[in-house]
Amino acid sequence: MEYFIELVVNGALTGLMYSLVALGFVLIYKSAGVPNLAQGAIVMIAGYAVWLLYASGLPLVVAVVVAAAVMFGLGLLTERFLLRRMVGQPIIMIVMLTLGLEIFLRGFGPGLLGAAPKSLDIGIGLAPIVVGDVFINRAYLVGGIVAILLIGASLLFFRTRLGTKLRAVSDDHISSWAVGISVERAIGISWGLAGITAVAAGTLWGSVQGVDWTLSTLLFPAIAVVILGGIDSIWGVLVGGLLVGILGSVIPGYVDAVVGGGTRDVVTSLIILVTIMIRPYGIFGREDIERI
Repeated sequence: MEYFIELVVNGALTGLMYSLVALGFVLIYKSAGVPNLAQGAIVMIAGYAVWLLYASGLPLVVAVVVAAAVMFGLGLLTERFLLRRMVGQPIIMIVMLTLGLEIFLRGFGPGLLGAAPKSLDIGIGLAPIVVGDVFINRAYLVGGIVAILLIGASLLFFRTRLGTKLRAVSDDHISSWAVGISVERAIGISWGLAGITAVAAGTLWGSVQGVDWTLSTLLFPAIAVVILGGIDSIWGVLVGGLLVGILGSVIPGYVDAVVGGGTRDVVTSLIILVTIMIRPYGIFGREDIERI
């Protein structure tokens, strides 16, 4: 029983860490209506930025703040020089643009700074927290707390005046322009906010597994989280992350010993496929019905 509880607790915390990556995906879609397949590589670049600043001698807090400012600026530049040129193009072309950006950044970061993993020690410690007979990963616990705080901040943000404007842009670009909302500025801000969440994800995941190209592969479980929870739902990021994390921990925890390992990615893939077939808009996603 203790083993099962340990799998559930650590799986839930891992899922919340996935939610940090998924949150940037949802922020862009909820604000701009654009599926961002580059979020995994953006997390990787954010991790490299924090590592580079921290290794240069800056205190960790200062390094994270400066990296957040840099990633916000990169989000604004992405809108200005890439997305703005796609105005009026089919949505599939914008998706392909973000995919191309993902592939480019995935090669650019390691190519510039070296492919070897960079150690990012943020002082969390390796010793697990022991509660009875249950061992809890300390780094995942910290990551889970940070994820909950950022998700809560995002929920509050979309109740502000600026957040309402971003939601309006996601619903209808033309109507937003008509009432005086700067669509370009709104999209740029959404990409900037996604860059800030990427700094949190890149820092925490980088402290767990090192900073290298593998951080970009976090896009896969993050997509499972947003599909299950709802691509436009902040609450869906929280619930979807918990479910993906728990299922991705409990099932492999018992099945890997039988089949020899490697079932985590299979579980994640099944979550994506089953959700799309049964409830394509996710648990909390908005179902849009169009009259034809």
